[in-house]
Amino acid sequence: MIGLRYGDRPSVSIVCSMPSTMFRRPPKTTIPLYNIERVDQDRFRISVALAGFSPDEISLTAEQNVLTLEGRKAEKEGRDFLYRGISARPFKRQFTLADHVEVKSASFENGLLVIELVREIPEAMKPRKIEIGATAPKTVNQIDAKAA
Repeated sequence: MIGLRYGDRPSVSIVCSMPSTMFRRPPKTTIPLYNIERVDQDRFRISVALAGFSPDEISLTAEQNVLTLEGRKAEKEGRDFLYRGISARPFKRQFTLADHVEVKSASFENGLLVIELVREIPEAMKPRKIEIGATAPKTVNQIDAKAA
């Protein structure tokens, strides 16, 4: 299941073993808005609303178990806003990924950044069933003892 953890900085931890009811206090900042959804047992999707940003104004980096999304809007000279409701301030959002969760792809369309994540547990770490036999075969042959 997915659980969300918030620390001193805006971050989200995708922890597959936590129940989804383990939500804690909201982050200090709400920019940019995002959704996290479970696509199936081992796939997740983060959708981030980035209205007014273009793909060249945002960066997405994955380092160890931290996914960092940063955006910086290029200011255009000669614009005189009477009201500015669309946020253009720089932001940095970090998502802490659980072990074995990796970014598979990211796409940007119509102001929405979609990040596809997948959990790939190595074969050596997956549980496996071990068959138990009824009795162990005897490998020692008995030698007939002769009376002396």
